[in-house]
Amino acid sequence: APESLMQALEDLDYLAALDNDGNLSEFGIIMSEFPLDPQLSKSILASCEFECVDEMLTIAAMVTAPTCFLHAPPGTEEIALTCWRKFSHPAGDHFTLINVFNAFKEASANSTHQYYSNEKWCRDYFLSCSALRMAEIIRAELVEIMKHIELPISEPDFGSTENTLSIKKSLLSGYFMHIARDVDGSGNYLMLTHRQVAQLHPFSSYCNTRKTPEWVLFHEFSISEDNSIRVVSEISPSLFMELVPQYYFSNLPPSENKDILQEIMNHLSPVSTMKEEQK
Repeated sequence: APESLMQALEDLDYLAALDNDGNLSEFGIIMSEFPLDPQLSKSILASCEFECVDEMLTIAAMVTAPTCFLHAPPGTEEIALTCWRKFSHPAGDHFTLINVFNAFKEASANSTHQYYSNEKWCRDYFLSCSALRMAEIIRAELVEIMKHIELPISEPDFGSTENTLSIKKSLLSGYFMHIARDVDGSGNYLMLTHRQVAQLHPFSSYCNTRKTPEWVLFHEFSISEDNSIRVVSEISPSLFMELVPQYYFSNLPPSENKDILQEIMNHLSPVSTMKEEQK
């Protein structure tokens, strides 16, 4: 549909993937090297600047592969939630996925009969072994692409406060269009762009820990799954305002969310505002 095509071109423009003539920019050409959604490609390239490439490649692989969480058989739901709680990360689902992937890799490394122990380990934790193997393959391919276009891969530093902030900055660089706010404190998230209300997907670690952060970045929105946002991590509105392209923010329709963010923007120091304009 023409509207969809125009929206896609507008999104690419916001991601700095197009030049003034509507052709791919130099940045857009590098983004197109990755067989991923443009937002994810942008986040990977941003992670080179924020020095968290290793972690961002794992996130990209895990969100591109099918979901690793299995629907627990009737009567075992609580057991599954207890198992998954082991991987929960307070910063959100993107970080939880890194924990799952790293634990899967560790289980593989510690086993003598890799295939069978992987299968058993995944069964024990109500995880999909095929999805995690797919994530391994995707991640290896992304590493090869990074080497091919000679982009740096930073050393892993997962777990440090600085690394957590860097990952959030990288995600926001690509997914600033995927922001939502809990408007009533009960998990009803109003999306900044489409102004639709959504709930957290049941597989979210926040559902497991019963925490509902106010502002979140989400990987995708699904109407078919009861208007849910999937793969969600908490962000601070001030960090969002630091990284959002100003021309995207100014084009947003009026809303309470936008007013709140504008107020935060006004409190940012003039130096920050000037740096953003220069960027």
